[in-house]
Amino acid sequence: MKTIVYMVRHAESPYTERTERTERTRGLTLEGKMNAERITEILTYEGIHCIVSSPYARAILTLEGVAAALGIDIQIMEDLRERHFSDDMITDEEFEPASKKMFDDPDYALPGGESNTVCQNRAVGVLKQILEVYKGKRVAIGTHGHVMTLMMNYFDSSYGLDFMNQTKKPDIYRLQFDEMELENVTRLWSE
Repeated sequence: MKTIVYMVRHAESPYTERTERTERTRGLTLEGKMNAERITEILTYEGIHCIVSSPYARAILTLEGVAAALGIDIQIMEDLRERHFSDDMITDEEFEPASKKMFDDPDYALPGGESNTVCQNRAVGVLKQILEVYKGKRVAIGTHGHVMTLMMNYFDSSYGLDFMNQTKKPDIYRLQFDEMELENVTRLWSE
């Protein structure tokens, strides 16, 4: 019995100084809102049974239109939240090298931050639960670039830093599972 998971990376969000509060509450830019409407157009006719999301506003807002069109509620799962990179501020110049180091060494973490291993374990735990509970169904997941990549990487190691860096905001990947085995990945988003 095939289970289909739609990984939906959130639409563009205004960049602000990263704090735990702003990370959770950042909405969508005007372009992000327009792209969320396109997400709705793409996913409305996919036969989705359930929508699950990160608790972060940008992930929820990206899928709100789909939920409204289908008449279903978005289930919030805390362990789908964006990875916590560091307790310290990270500049744009520091972000790429730190991200590369995290993919080169999955147990590496910045001060107070999560390693790839820790982030992957918590997110994959949710994904496995979804695959069990919604076996044979279609589920959309509102997520973030790192978290999505790490969940996909768990099932197929070819999804790493290069994959993450080429994804867009938003992006949609249709994952087909047979039980807990990832059989096929198709990108649905096009610019």
